Amino acid sequence: MKKISVLIPMYNEQEVLPALYERVSALINRIPEYDWEIIMVNDGSKDNTAVIAMQIHANDKRFHFVDLSRNYGKEVAMMAGFDVVSGDCVVIMDADLQHPPEVIPAMIAEWEKGYDDVYGERITRGKEPWLRKKISLLYYHLLQKTTKTPILENVGDFRLLDRSCIEAIKQLRETHRYTKGLYCYIGFKKTKVPFEQANREVGQTKWNFFSLLGLAIEGLTSYTTMPLRLATIMGSCVSLGAILYLIYIIIKTLIVGEQVAGFPTLMVAILLLGGITLLSLGIIGEYVGRIFNETKNRPNYFIREIDGKKVNTVSYADLLD
Repeated sequence: MKKISVLIPMYNEQEVLPALYERVSALINRIPEYDWEIIMVNDGSKDNTAVIAMQIHANDKRFHFVDLSRNYGKEVAMMAGFDVVSGDCVVIMDADLQHPPEVIPAMIAEWEKGYDDVYGERITRGKEPWLRKKISLLYYHLLQKTTKTPILENVGDFRLLDRSCIEAIKQLRETHRYTKGLYCYIGFKKTKVPFEQANREVGQTKWNFFSLLGLAIEGLTSYTTMPLRLATIMGSCVSLGAILYLIYIIIKTLIVGEQVAGFPTLMVAILLLGGITLLSLGIIGEYVGRIFNETKNRPNYFIREIDGKKVNTVSYADLLD
């Protein structure tokens, strides 16, 4: 019997967990021909998410609870889940039920046909502000145009990965992670399953403007050197403009002379050059900071306990009941 793992990263999701359990358990009860393993990864929640998850595990041993030592972020929480899961494939979905569990059977059907990566493609994005939707689509378009690794547009983490994909991603241990790019980087045979993204029924989204902006910066700096090239282009354009302006000043002075003037022009030039210099240093600093963090070679996360058992081994799967 094939084993299917479902990976659910969670952060402050106490309101939605009962509904999540009800829908996921109803789904796996309808498909008894597979052995199921549900991995709930608590990413340092500050509410009662851990308590409710442990109660779910106590009532249903198919549901397992992985408690990280602190909040590391969704990307690292998924990384921890990949290290723990033991199924022949894994389905990644959000805890807020915007990824409908009822789509999973269609993903499994494609997997059985021989596909390694079955990703959910959003037909609609649910209740999302118009401006945020447009900026998101623009970001994906920009990322596609500036990276050598093709990034799928309008596709998130909702997908099924074969064991071969899981083992490939587990080898990618970088500190600054952009998993949507990693899915594309590893390759393998891919296909899509369209789905309607649901609205969040309860609780609040954990992704505000600044967290989404940070994720976008991670994507740009992880998979393209375009910002560095942009800084080079801006510097070249400004230098060329300065040279042309210098030639103009010399010619004008030789022909008609020059009065003592030009204070506004001088200030604009200084501010422009200073702004471009600081921007370029900031872009370079983003890349240098990533190099600094990667060279530390620290573990990306620590697990406090699995299914209520304290972790004192590197073989996490052995702790699953």
